[in-house]
Amino acid sequence: MTQVVFSIGSNLGDREAHLRLAVAGLSEAGEVRAVSGVYETPPWGDDEDQPSYYNAAVIVTGPLRPIEWLHAAQRIEATALRERDPQRRFGPRTLDVDLIAMWEDDGTPIIMDTPELTLPHPRAHQRAFVLRPWLEIQPYAKLPGHGWVNDLVLSEALEADVAAMNALPTIQLQSTP
Repeated sequence: MTQVVFSIGSNLGDREAHLRLAVAGLSEAGEVRAVSGVYETPPWGDDEDQPSYYNAAVIVTGPLRPIEWLHAAQRIEATALRERDPQRRFGPRTLDVDLIAMWEDDGTPIIMDTPELTLPHPRAHQRAFVLRPWLEIQPYAKLPGHGWVNDLVLSEALEADVAAMNALPTIQLQSTP
């Protein structure tokens, strides 16, 4: 068994429906243990000419190995008709399902760096839209190689990004089918 933290996001089409699709797809691949609230966030990276995102975090456990989780995430994105534009790496998308961090049953973090997958996610520590929702559902979380998620969220480097996030309490993603 592995435990995985996923970050899910959408800024095209019916953003709420896309996030629900992601949670449902993850529940088919494993057992969804927790789902954060939804946050509206500005685009991240150097591609700011796009709509705002809806973001959330999901913790899932299951028997899959890292590459199998990645392929499950990619299938969920394909169901939402996700298109990858090589010219816009951080461009708009119907759905993004990212593996952020993963642990073995005994709590050992899974660290890997292959052409297909890097764990933990190489930019997670820089992304308030990943860390803030994760902190909501796992208050004592540690990002392997970077420390306590709470400390990262409170860092000066993420201060403006955290302030730009808007909680959307009227949107409730279900953690069970």
